[in-house]
Amino acid sequence: MNPRLSTPVSRPKITAIVTSFNEEKNIGECLQSLAWCDDIMLVDSFSSDRTVELAKLIPRVRVVQRHYFGAAAQKNWAIDQIKEGWVLILDADERVSPELRWEIESLLAGQPKSNAYTLHRQVYFMHRKIRYSGWQHDRVARLFLAGQAHYENKRVHAKLLTNGEAPRLRNSLIHFMADDFHEYARRILKYSYWGGAQLWRDGKRANFMQILPRSLWRFIRTYFLQLGILDGMHGMVFCLLQAYGTYMKWAMVWGWTQQQKAGQEPVLPEFEEAPNLRPLVFPSQIRSSL
Repeated sequence: MNPRLSTPVSRPKITAIVTSFNEEKNIGECLQSLAWCDDIMLVDSFSSDRTVELAKLIPRVRVVQRHYFGAAAQKNWAIDQIKEGWVLILDADERVSPELRWEIESLLAGQPKSNAYTLHRQVYFMHRKIRYSGWQHDRVARLFLAGQAHYENKRVHAKLLTNGEAPRLRNSLIHFMADDFHEYARRILKYSYWGGAQLWRDGKRANFMQILPRSLWRFIRTYFLQLGILDGMHGMVFCLLQAYGTYMKWAMVWGWTQQQKAGQEPVLPEFEEAPNLRPLVFPSQIRSSL
């Protein structure tokens, strides 16, 4: 390892936020990659596996359990608890590389010119690095000064609003999206349900034009235009599953419409209704998805 990566630097306090539910497979490595932070807040949604037990083995980790209303609601609640220093947000299937750690610490040890920074995510799918397939430009704002960012109140794919520009750092966040096919298929169904519920809540309804053309376009865009074909067989399966997710999301909205016409109310996930907890906008804002 390059000696500079382990060189201690004097910098402001960094608090890491991680959300989890039944992440015993991932939580150890995720939290270990954050062991250099001053404080780590794990917001757990009452996991039934060993997630919490394993998390408590990592120094400086404090576990808070909270009912799950969606990723944005969990993260906004945690963000509101932090009053000083910088905030770094990770999901349980993500890791901070030694290079990214060094870059963050070096940046904050100087005089950062921005209130927030964006990270590129390097995606791995079934142990294969995905170089294309629409994820080559996957960038998310995850590092920010306390009080200078918050998420939209959405169940899925919420945007992080930051006070000012959020320049991109050079090194990448590692994102292990799924180790096997069934894991990613379950993930697709979960996010399709949440995404469909968000569309329904926003007043969207589905017909033929939303279901079939959108699904086909998702595959054409990711596999051909965004070069998923260059990711080999992994790329083809990956892009097809994403297109299936688009299909399921809009098909669920169509199904709920039919239920409503039959006099039955759709069963949707809970949303946290707390519009007054934080300002709706900053004077200047950048949007970056979860």
